[in-house]
Amino acid sequence: MTNWTNTHVLILGAARQGLALARWLSRHGSNVTLSDSRAADELTSAQASLADTNVKWALGGHPLELLNNTDVLCLSGGVPLTLPIVEEAVRRGIPLTNDTQVFMEVVPCKTIGITGSAGKTTTTTLVGEMAKLSYKGEESIHNSSFITHPSVFVGGNIGDPLINYVDDMKADDLAILELSSFQLEQMTISPNISAILNITPNHLDRHGTMEAYTNAKARILDFQSDKDTAILGHDDKGAWSLRNKVKGSLLTFSLHELDEGLNGAYLHDGLLNMRNGNAYLPLMLREKIQLRGDHNVANVLAAFTIGHAAGFKLDDMLEAAEEFRGVPHRLELVRELDGVRWYNDSIATAPERSMAAIHAFEEPIVLLLGGRDKKLPWDEIAQLIHKHVDHVVVFGEAAELIQNAVSVVGGERSVDLHRVNDLKDAVLIAAEIASSGDVVLFSPGGTSYDAFKDFAERGELFRKWVLEL
Repeated sequence: MTNWTNTHVLILGAARQGLALARWLSRHGSNVTLSDSRAADELTSAQASLADTNVKWALGGHPLELLNNTDVLCLSGGVPLTLPIVEEAVRRGIPLTNDTQVFMEVVPCKTIGITGSAGKTTTTTLVGEMAKLSYKGEESIHNSSFITHPSVFVGGNIGDPLINYVDDMKADDLAILELSSFQLEQMTISPNISAILNITPNHLDRHGTMEAYTNAKARILDFQSDKDTAILGHDDKGAWSLRNKVKGSLLTFSLHELDEGLNGAYLHDGLLNMRNGNAYLPLMLREKIQLRGDHNVANVLAAFTIGHAAGFKLDDMLEAAEEFRGVPHRLELVRELDGVRWYNDSIATAPERSMAAIHAFEEPIVLLLGGRDKKLPWDEIAQLIHKHVDHVVVFGEAAELIQNAVSVVGGERSVDLHRVNDLKDAVLIAAEIASSGDVVLFSPGGTSYDAFKDFAERGELFRKWVLEL
């Protein structure tokens, strides 16, 4: 849809995506009702932010009567498809959409979409930095009176929803979106450049099966044309298995040399390279990457591949990659105290992500694990803990589950295991356990929703408590 005038739209969820979409639809002539299961006293600031619009509010639940006279139902990111009101809307034939789908229907410029179970925020942010440098020198004439520089917009599942800015975008701008499986479930438009970094077990509490989760991720490719480009991680079975879905050009990236006939970025003898047909281009030495871990080298390779597909200038990509120091809450060094280095990896909301963080360190590790479980297996990380971790502190809802997994697996090396109630207690006991030369790694493997609003709030409080030591 591109004309929303006089439509009746119901939005479920008054977080940032729902609020942004409500404002945009209201501005474009739609009659919007915003429904949230929380009570009015919990949404004071949200309601105030839309006080200058005609948006109606329905709080404290999602009664089915809200669907009467509804033309379109819009879902915010965390709203499950199993909600009774969503199932009833499907039964009634009411179409579903979300802020990203609406954005893609009206965006006037080229788009890059990046998804994956891990690494998508780091990769999206780095691609954004590359694009901003590359677009800085570009000029275009929008009318005869003045010259402007094209703009780069970065958002989607991170930062501001890009629907906030779509009315100001021009044809020669660039929009770079991080896309979650939740957003992709409702989408019927694919970006011009679509990247799937990896697909490993995640969000099974929402999707139910790996097949359903993979299908949601694959939608980023499903609506591309033969003029578009797909980028799939070569080292990840889940991502690489989708190559038969690619309709346009296929590029890849790998921590190993690429097979004959494949184009993209790869690592060889400590050097990042780009292959394009018969042309080979050295990019940068691995040691110049300021982020720890093989998984972050893979993220940088992915960013170079995406930038190459988008036509960014090489010098600008190199400058951005060499200067990039990562994203908050992703293996972020908080401080060094008495020879102990404290790392905040609050974004690690699945065991697989915590495993990647463990692999990033050679030093002795005090590992902080916990939060809310997403119905994901813990046995593999338990085995890794017995090989590479000296001390584990478990906390939160999943503490007993993780403790049992680590105890049951066993191993040649014994692991010192402590169980506490909450993250603050975990920080305090880690400070007692750790000695000079150790790393305290907060990489929880569970979500934050047992005690915090989101992983960012959890990471900020971890940082605060560490800095108070």
